[in-house]
Amino acid sequence: MLISNLDKAKVLIQALPYIQKYNKKTIVVKYGGNAMLNEKLKEAVISDLILLSLVGINVVLVHGGGSEITDMMKKLNIETKFINGLRYTDEETIDIVQMVLAGKTNKDLVNLISLNGGNAIGLSGIDSGVIKAKKLSDGENDYGYVGEITDINIKPVIDLLNNGYIPVIATIAQGTDDKTVENPIDSIDIKRGRVYNINADTAAAEIAVKLKAEKLILLTDVKGLMVDLKDEDTLIPVVKISEVDNLKKNGIISGGMIPKVDCCVTSIKGGVNRTHIIDGRIQHSILIEMLSDEGIGTMFIK
Repeated sequence: MLISNLDKAKVLIQALPYIQKYNKKTIVVKYGGNAMLNEKLKEAVISDLILLSLVGINVVLVHGGGSEITDMMKKLNIETKFINGLRYTDEETIDIVQMVLAGKTNKDLVNLISLNGGNAIGLSGIDSGVIKAKKLSDGENDYGYVGEITDINIKPVIDLLNNGYIPVIATIAQGTDDKTVENPIDSIDIKRGRVYNINADTAAAEIAVKLKAEKLILLTDVKGLMVDLKDEDTLIPVVKISEVDNLKKNGIISGGMIPKVDCCVTSIKGGVNRTHIIDGRIQHSILIEMLSDEGIGTMFIK
């Protein structure tokens, strides 16, 4: 379908007040799901981020890479195991997680942004201790090298934003529960670092809070929060965080949506102005949310 020049102008005029509103503000986008696997969707996400950056909005991209990790484990004939929705991460698996997330996935995204006219630099949570964590423990299960965030060193991220870059952050973390051992050669005490696998939604929420971000946007494979999962017409466009407990009790927030909503609530309570769960399967969903009157998905507010 051809769009007339007049229609194009109307779109730009509608976007103008939002561009002005968010100029020099920071948004954090958590990237995962089908939007990472489908090439057309990936191109749309990348072009959205570049456009927002070029009009003066600070953009931080936080990514997972579960499917790519699983694919690599299959190639190496290593079994994938999940406990309560979290990937069990033994010593062999954490090496693969680090290799895939901080290596291939992160650098592919940086390369794609750069090739399409954006400026990006890749980080992992290990770099300068951007994400610090300890071993996750729920008192019942052993998740291996899955971490619980203890601190965020946000300075490297701010430095990149101040210099016009899009930080692209892989969600592995530097362990804070390292063991200090004596080096037998020169008798110097050294730390043997652990690396932890971190849930990307959780990492994005904590980073958004530290940045005092205007928005946290979680790209998902559903339309948003719905009263009936089978009926997209039951989408709930706006949720006050005071309503979340009742929505859980009534079963509207359930299953895999619980941790995502919890991340949204954490961010709002931590000072983020708005959080959003939007459909990453829709091309340019980020721009629709950021720069249009209609918006998309479910927005969480204080």
